[in-house]
Amino acid sequence: MEGNCFNQRVLLVTLLLAISTSLVEGQGTRVGFYSSTCPRAESIVRSTVQSHFRSDPTVAPGLLRMHFHDCFVQGCDASILIDGPNTEKTAPPNLLLRGYEVIDDAKTQLEAACPGVVSCADILALAARDSVVLTSGASWAVPTGRRDGRVSQASDAANLPGFRDSVDVQKQKFAAKGLNTQDLVSLVGGHTIGTTACQFFSYRLYNFTTTGNGADPSISAAFVSQLQALCPQNGDGSRRIGLDTGSANRFDNSFFANLRDGKGILESDQKLWTDASTKTLVQRFLGIRGLLGLTFNVEFGRSMVKMSNIEVKTGTVGEIRNVCSKVN
Repeated sequence: MEGNCFNQRVLLVTLLLAISTSLVEGQGTRVGFYSSTCPRAESIVRSTVQSHFRSDPTVAPGLLRMHFHDCFVQGCDASILIDGPNTEKTAPPNLLLRGYEVIDDAKTQLEAACPGVVSCADILALAARDSVVLTSGASWAVPTGRRDGRVSQASDAANLPGFRDSVDVQKQKFAAKGLNTQDLVSLVGGHTIGTTACQFFSYRLYNFTTTGNGADPSISAAFVSQLQALCPQNGDGSRRIGLDTGSANRFDNSFFANLRDGKGILESDQKLWTDASTKTLVQRFLGIRGLLGLTFNVEFGRSMVKMSNIEVKTGTVGEIRNVCSKVN
């Protein structure tokens, strides 16, 4: 009986994601774009991500973040992958991104199987989805057909959402890319996997206020002492701390429970609970009684499809790079 219920839930999630995917297609991308030109494209990317994940699980959140950072600058065109002085990857928000070697590995294999067919932008979109699945999240159908951009400038990364941003600023940045407030909360929920460095949040722990314990009052008092032990004042700012305390390696909705409990690591994350306009959405992901519930896996997949279609280059725009780290 329990097995049947589980199978029915999985089927429902799959159907909802399929419906949501069909609704956002039409920008030139479509599910199965390579079905005739490179039938093994998705399986090659998937097996490559799996292989790297087995030896280094941190590539999963790394690839998910990289896709996000790519889409928010010049659209989802793999401009984040281009090497060189003053390219996007040299911008401060991108310096700690990881997983480039996974994309390069997949591209090498795809060029051997289907030369000049599969874009680096599509490899990154597929790898982000596969990373979520490897960390116990639900899958979704990824529309493909993106082409690679030829421009990559560090200065364009200035508009990426930042860890000190207010909810209003976060909303503005997402709205500028065609994403609404629910997309914002869903996509920030991607912080359910991965880590951040002490340098990006330790300011919240010391001299943040002149009253109480001196810490950001939105942090649970008991949690402040835990974080101070991990990130002592004037300590190692590069030390990595899980963004989803107690579940940093599993893709689930516990990230939202941590926000409710005052355990959000980044200031911008915790504000999703303290700001009334986003708190209700967090509560809906938590299934708070009296509110229409939201299923995180379903909504995350839906928002990822929307995000992955930001300002995409299709048709004859852009190119299919031979090597992902440089334009042809």
